[in-house]
Amino acid sequence: MRKDQNKVTFIAYGAVIAALYVVLTLPFASFALGVVQFRFAEALTILPYFTPAAIPGLTIGCFLANLLSGAAALDVVFGSLATLIGACLSYLLRRNKWLVCVPPILSNTIIIPWVLRYAYGAAETIPYQMFTIGLSEIVAVGILGNLLLTVLLPLRNTLFEKCHA
Repeated sequence: MRKDQNKVTFIAYGAVIAALYVVLTLPFASFALGVVQFRFAEALTILPYFTPAAIPGLTIGCFLANLLSGAAALDVVFGSLATLIGACLSYLLRRNKWLVCVPPILSNTIIIPWVLRYAYGAAETIPYQMFTIGLSEIVAVGILGNLLLTVLLPLRNTLFEKCHA
């Protein structure tokens, strides 16, 4: 495959991942935002295990989902940054499929409570917010994400073979 075809494939995979993130977030915005939140789209944060195209895909998807849902500017920026950090670290840990879910859980658990406090003036304490965000991330990424990873593993070569930038 030519180098320019690789770039196009990489961009296309990233765009599809971004679109999936938005589609899995916006219809559920009522419980995808706030101090106690749950995002089905966070299950996608295991995708850096399969392809580096997931890094920009997840970051742009989070950015667009936050922007389109009317999130505060700090949330759009720092929520996307938390996703970028999680995705990059997941990619670095891709040699161990069970560790891939840890960085998104940690980055969101650490960063998002501060965003909620300063972007929205959330009255709950930072430790409480860390608990609620961490718990939702454990369910979305640790459980649903690992289920997704298990389902995608047998399809790995079919779905992700051509996408390695």
